[in-house]
Amino acid sequence: MEYKWKALSVTSVGAMMAAVDSTVVLLALFPIATELKSDFVTMIWVVIAYLLVNTALVLSFGRLADMYGRKKMFNLGFVVFTVGSALSGLAFSGLSLVAFRVVQGAGAALLTANSFAILTDAFPRNETGKAFGLNAIVWAVGSIVGIILGGVIITYTTWRLIFLINVPIGAFGTVWAYRTLRESKATSTKGSFDLPAALSFTAGLFALLFGITWGLIYSWHDPVALTSFAISPLFFILFVVWESKYSKDPIVDFAFFRNGAFSFSIVTAMLQSMAVFSVNFLLIFYLEGISGLSALNASYLIIPLAVATAVTAPIGGMLSDRFGGRIITAAGVLVQLVVLVLLSTLTISTPLVDIAAVETLFGVGAGLFWPSNTSTIMRSSLAGKLGVGSGIMNTFRSTGMILSFALTLTAATTVIKPEIVYQLFIGNLMGKLPAATGNAYLTGESFAFEISAVLLAVALLVTLVRVSAPKVMGPPEPVATSASPAPS
Repeated sequence: MEYKWKALSVTSVGAMMAAVDSTVVLLALFPIATELKSDFVTMIWVVIAYLLVNTALVLSFGRLADMYGRKKMFNLGFVVFTVGSALSGLAFSGLSLVAFRVVQGAGAALLTANSFAILTDAFPRNETGKAFGLNAIVWAVGSIVGIILGGVIITYTTWRLIFLINVPIGAFGTVWAYRTLRESKATSTKGSFDLPAALSFTAGLFALLFGITWGLIYSWHDPVALTSFAISPLFFILFVVWESKYSKDPIVDFAFFRNGAFSFSIVTAMLQSMAVFSVNFLLIFYLEGISGLSALNASYLIIPLAVATAVTAPIGGMLSDRFGGRIITAAGVLVQLVVLVLLSTLTISTPLVDIAAVETLFGVGAGLFWPSNTSTIMRSSLAGKLGVGSGIMNTFRSTGMILSFALTLTAATTVIKPEIVYQLFIGNLMGKLPAATGNAYLTGESFAFEISAVLLAVALLVTLVRVSAPKVMGPPEPVATSASPAPS
């Protein structure tokens, strides 16, 4: 078997594990909250803690991978994610689960910081779109498996199994990665790790999320929320100033952003994440509160999206290899923009089959966008620094996801009571919302979809005006064989 397919198989195990975990956790929030007697804030942080740590660390881990080798860091990611999963399955309180989700998030950051760089190393430059398209299939299938598996686990066993099931998968992934991957790092990359930059970026992100959480639960005018919002940009400014002026070995090489294709594609990735990550949250809230479905039945309508993504992503990747990423990325954004406009018109009586059809179209847009934009970013990354390029991309995407998540809860809590939003969030709303409350929620939801549509319109404009990345780059980075080869 060619090495590129081996590398794809290894990264696919990590992608599958992360994709299953992302969907199955949302289905398990109600039994978790019930058994651990957790409140709204704690349950929000069960979700946010994972995103926060993943976002905060992926830049640093990308830099470390370029310095010390991607195989080592990727293997460590499997180990940390597996340990975090085991601990989460043994959580004894809501706060302990949040802490263990932090460990999981750190493992996920190690995996995501390296998987795209590993694929870019392994595949010829004229096949990177195909590689990311195939990787997207795994994410889509993982989402479907997560829904089905989550339903079975929650119905017949305990929520703890949703985390513990990652242990054997993670153990297999660790062994398979160790035996299969070649060690690779940029031989010209030397230096030290920039701890002040890592701490300032993490502090800024934490302050932002803490302020959002506090504002959702208490008040946007509360001094604690306002203070958090005021402090957050100061940390980000400190990060940029330190990295650009004082750091000897910056985590982010700002030379990346001199490349127009890279910069514009990164901005597009963040805007797209901000626009679309909240969509399924809002739809599940709608299906529970307006249509009266259970959380599990509501989640079944994610399946058409996942199937459409799995079918379309390889096509989108191959088209981007052939014609360049800009047009295919723009097509994906345009399709998703149309979907958001359609979703903003939902009413109390909208048939479920219409929603399924729109979700299918949404998946087509995702399948066109994701591999083409990712391929452009990785092709445009600086030679020898694919880990940093991957880290920047994932940082911007994850930041967009976090802001999108905040948009979801904000849109809901501004029109209906926070306690009702909590019941929707954990999937414990039995029956339909009262008509007045349902109409109020629809108003907030439509506004959120309209905001997301505007974000995608901007993303489309950014995509169309950017310069094109080269369709094919030069030879891949030098690959250094590890001094201690894996056993055969």
